[in-house]
Amino acid sequence: MLRKFYKMHGIGNDYIYFNCFQGEISNPSELSVRLSDRHFSIGGDGVILVCPSKVADGKMRMFNADGSEGKMCGNGIRCVGKFLYEVVGIRKDTLTVETLSGIKTLRLWVKDGAVKSVTVQMGKAELNPKKIPAKFEGESAVAAPLSVGGKRYSVTCVSMGNPHCVVFQDPDKTQLEKIGPLFEKHECFPESVNTEFVSVAGKNELNMRVWERGSGETFACGTGACAATVAAVLNGYCDKGEDITVHLRGGDLIIRYTDDGVSMTGEAAFAFTGEAEI
Repeated sequence: MLRKFYKMHGIGNDYIYFNCFQGEISNPSELSVRLSDRHFSIGGDGVILVCPSKVADGKMRMFNADGSEGKMCGNGIRCVGKFLYEVVGIRKDTLTVETLSGIKTLRLWVKDGAVKSVTVQMGKAELNPKKIPAKFEGESAVAAPLSVGGKRYSVTCVSMGNPHCVVFQDPDKTQLEKIGPLFEKHECFPESVNTEFVSVAGKNELNMRVWERGSGETFACGTGACAATVAAVLNGYCDKGEDITVHLRGGDLIIRYTDDGVSMTGEAAFAFTGEAEI
């Protein structure tokens, strides 16, 4: 059976979206593996289902390129907001989206009937290692030592609905394809981990590359940019309560970390539509 799909991206973090207001998809994990292949299929970082919700304006289910289901995707949820507004027809400037990490509130910035960018209230950062999860003692893991691949790193661990490990070192001099998988599958992280390699580019300005669990290096990671910002504040590199620009391979995100939580602002864009065999 053919089913319409929408290819969308948030600063290069691209997913294949399906409108499940028009019917469920029974095999999303298998479908994500098949459709994410960039040589023999559509290509993407995974598949996202936009579904009805009993508790919010819509529900997001996100599947990585390896078929694993993720609890949260920052760039993906911005595109879900655009999808709900433009495709489903929920014409509200403020929307709520149900995810596996809770209900998120989105502020849509609309021009000429199209959503140009979205601000997402991502909730509070989780720093307790037991809840991330990460096998560190104490109430937080900030600048904590970790041996990976025979080298000692200083890492800061944060959960933004999914686990992140932030390393402050020059991302352009990091062999991400070599070290990324070693972090991802490290025994310290029982549910695997997303790893951000970050440098300070200026006052409240960061450069970042990311290795995402289940997907490898991606052009951008919204929750990763949030985690990097939280880690930068905790390590004294950036100021709490101010806008912090995170430069990623696909573009920029604006992150703000306050006592009330973390907000993220960035673009959401359609690439193309088509039909796929389900």
